[in-house]
Amino acid sequence: MLRLGMRCLGDLAVGSTAMSHNFAEATAVQKSSASSEAGGLIYDGMVHEGWDILGNTNGGYLMAMAARAMADAAGRPPLTMTAHFLSPGPVGAHVVEVNEVRSGRRFATMTGSVVNVATGREVIRVLGTFGHHDGDGLVRLDGAPPQIPSYDDCSIDVNGDDPDAQPVPELQQRLSVRLAPDSVGFRSGQPRGVGEVSGWFDFADGQAIDEYGLILASDSFPPAVFNSGLPVSWVPTVELTVHLRGLPVPGPLAVVFRTRFVLGGVLEEDGEVWDSAGNLVAQSRQLALTPRPT
Repeated sequence: MLRLGMRCLGDLAVGSTAMSHNFAEATAVQKSSASSEAGGLIYDGMVHEGWDILGNTNGGYLMAMAARAMADAAGRPPLTMTAHFLSPGPVGAHVVEVNEVRSGRRFATMTGSVVNVATGREVIRVLGTFGHHDGDGLVRLDGAPPQIPSYDDCSIDVNGDDPDAQPVPELQQRLSVRLAPDSVGFRSGQPRGVGEVSGWFDFADGQAIDEYGLILASDSFPPAVFNSGLPVSWVPTVELTVHLRGLPVPGPLAVVFRTRFVLGGVLEEDGEVWDSAGNLVAQSRQLALTPRPT
């Protein structure tokens, strides 16, 4: 999840479309002729600049890179991904080691390890199931998209009238993340008292959002706990699970994240991602460390 307080970002990314490496390019992997010690496949990848917060590469970005390699090995798109975060993934060469756990008629289960080539350290360990959705299955929804203003109506200057506000990280210049008006109070020291944040997600360059973009969207908003009144501080992710429920129609995504339980030094954050036609396209849950006063 994002670690810094942001106001509704709107179209902040002036010139962002000219930045090198869009999301698809920046998370691309290529199968290597080498194999792992366990006999699995090796994919070469590169963590690019500009997908980080204060030098820490976004976890959803790293998960998407792993998912591309694992999906290629499985020959099917991702349905669910769970990642445990082990060490930072700095800019530079990385490899994804992919091993098959089981491959059946409908689903394939794979593991993936993203490893920093320079240090040999494992960055994240991922377990995923891959397969196609049942388009003719039963549909029952006991929920609905978040009630937030339209994408065009949610636009607040990033820094507002505060000349001392923190500059926008380059990651956010690549995205169009627009927070709902009742989700920005934490940034001015006036949280609403409820651990919830909602808004809209899109790529600033207009790139279509696919299943890998959904993984990124699940980890691209300020922590919901900021609006509960806890310190606006670092919230390191321990584990993140993303369920892919369907491909979105073109357009921005409506998202909501909620935190209800903070205890034992950790918190949970549950997320829902809906497309512009009102279809549920992803759900997420992550475990993260509780923010502490700086």
